[in-house]
Amino acid sequence: MEEDFESATRARILELRLEHRDLDDAIHRLVHDPCVDQLGLRRMKKRKLLLKDAIARLESSLIPDLDA
Repeated sequence: MEEDFESATRARILELRLEHRDLDDAIHRLVHDPCVDQLGLRRMKKRKLLLKDAIARLESSLIPDLDA
């Protein structure tokens, strides 16, 4: 059961990292375009930050709890 959770979490992290990288590439291309939709660009940047936070949360969930 624990292994299923861990493998599913790792797979989800990979998916989110791919989406994050794709957004990063798209943002870099659009930043230099003078005709870019600024609202759309802001939404992409916000989505990228949300993905980063989700990745960090999932990675943190994989760290075993240590009893003090």
